[in-house]
Amino acid sequence: MALIKEVRGFIPEIGDNTYMAENATIIGDVVIGKDCSIWFNTVLRGDVNSIRIGNRVNIQDGSVLHTLYQKSVVEIGDDVSIGHNVVVHGAKIENGALIGMGAIVLDHAVIGEGAIIAAGSVVLSGTQVEPGSIYAGVPAKFVKKVDPDQAKEMNQKIAKNYLMYSGWFKEDEE
Repeated sequence: MALIKEVRGFIPEIGDNTYMAENATIIGDVVIGKDCSIWFNTVLRGDVNSIRIGNRVNIQDGSVLHTLYQKSVVEIGDDVSIGHNVVVHGAKIENGALIGMGAIVLDHAVIGEGAIIAAGSVVLSGTQVEPGSIYAGVPAKFVKKVDPDQAKEMNQKIAKNYLMYSGWFKEDEE
């Protein structure tokens, strides 16, 4: 079972049908929606401010979500995929976005609906990523617009796949 820890009177709230790997860590002011998956060695550290996660979100292995004390929060919409070893620090990620492996998204950045952040990119503090666009690089810059229907379909497929994968682990626990 994941490490779920109360901090400063805040107890994490976990939505129905959410899978959490046994070495995931969920701390403090964290609310997770339904049908999510929190994978191995992931840390959701809501000790200094809030973390809000929508429905059908997958946060893959080794990722870390954290905030600035009294200055930033993490907000993640529905159908979001956060790749392996991603850092999201005090940022907003809107519905259907994809954050590629090893990316870093810093405080007060907003990742628009259906946007894609390429693997290894660094989205600087305060950056506003346009909906339906691809950003890449260090620092991350606009690359091109993507077909919104195509991006939505791809991101929903990834989210559904991770829901399926989490089902394999839930079966093992029964």
